[in-house]
Amino acid sequence: MSTTVSGKSTTWRNWAGNVTARPVREVTPASVEELSAAVRQAAEDGLKVKAVGTGHSFTAAAATDGVLIRPQLLTGIRNIDRDAMTVTVEAGTPLKRLNAALAREGLSLTNMGDIMEQTVSGATSTGTHGTGRESGSIAAQIKGLELVTADGSLLSCSATENPDVFAAARIGIGALGIVTAITFKVEPVFLLTAREEPMSFDRVTGSFDELWAENEHFEFYWFPHTGNTNTKRNNRSAGPEQPVGQLSSWFEDEFLSNGLFQAANWVGRAVPATVPSIARISSRALSARTYTDIPYKVFTSPRRVRFVEMEYAVPREALVETLRELKTMVDRSDLRISFPVEVRTCPADDIALSTASGRDSAYVAVHMFRGTPYQAYFTAAERIFTAHEGRPHWGKVHTRDAEYLAKAYPRFGEFTALRDRLDPERLFQNDYLRRVLGA
Repeated sequence: MSTTVSGKSTTWRNWAGNVTARPVREVTPASVEELSAAVRQAAEDGLKVKAVGTGHSFTAAAATDGVLIRPQLLTGIRNIDRDAMTVTVEAGTPLKRLNAALAREGLSLTNMGDIMEQTVSGATSTGTHGTGRESGSIAAQIKGLELVTADGSLLSCSATENPDVFAAARIGIGALGIVTAITFKVEPVFLLTAREEPMSFDRVTGSFDELWAENEHFEFYWFPHTGNTNTKRNNRSAGPEQPVGQLSSWFEDEFLSNGLFQAANWVGRAVPATVPSIARISSRALSARTYTDIPYKVFTSPRRVRFVEMEYAVPREALVETLRELKTMVDRSDLRISFPVEVRTCPADDIALSTASGRDSAYVAVHMFRGTPYQAYFTAAERIFTAHEGRPHWGKVHTRDAEYLAKAYPRFGEFTALRDRLDPERLFQNDYLRRVLGA
């Protein structure tokens, strides 16, 4: 198998359709050596280089008019070390395939986000996370990684090997090099019991601290224009395994949460005045349920309705006030918002540009149906988030720049200094990185 190089200029679009790019050429390397050669060739040609996964970022983090690297041939598990309880996986492997492969081996990641379509490198590089009282983002589960740097060389890092690179590269936003392999900490597969139930906005915000403390993984969705939320509590279980029934799964996860929700959003986009009524119906559509299954089948859900998203991490202690301000803003505005607001938490970690770097965090994500104007809503929400020292998710819509982010991240200078060392000529630069990291 050998690398594929396309000299034809084609348009690349992300999943949401809000970002496009026209690279000079695309390269699909079949080995790390071929990837290194592609990086060196780009440098010789005076072209910038970016790697792109499945395009689930809403920012232009992966966009380039130079050389676009597609990693879909760099997939699969390299090694499982049962003594160290780690797995090393090629960077282009989709999380879906990794989860299934680990389950066959009787292993699991400790925590996951709520979708698993992304590649492992794309998910970790942008800070993808789930929710957890004590377990952090996917990047926080990394024990080592390797990346091709701007001179085409391969650099490995861990807590003991090149620790300064390890502290930054776990969430590198594509600024330090192209990740080729990641070593994750894993554990024996376990069972989670999920308890999903409706709860009022006032109740969930009034008892948030207790709900967070009592559950290993707690999250909820608030439906704008209503006082309703749907909550989800995931906790480890001794079993037995009791997965969602096939018919129930199809009806709630496919028909209601995707098919009917898609149709409702079409109606809301065409006739905005119907959105509050649709929101009230949507917020009551799902009934309470409890089920027990292996982790990735509990953490993740199908997301087929396309949208645009903004998400900020605020200090966990500021969450309730942030949400109440967001609800007040929506209630007093003329905005019509058909998508729920997602709320999750994450413990502090030690990754330089993690949104949870150095502080326990809560995430508030706002969404708008694809094709619906989102700027007014996101601008108003961002004003609230930044007033509470919010940090934007690197892969989701935001307007922050290096000046703001340098104040929001105590270790921002550490990251940019490492970038100066590893990529002094800015081979991996693009407009997005220029804005968020500086020249």
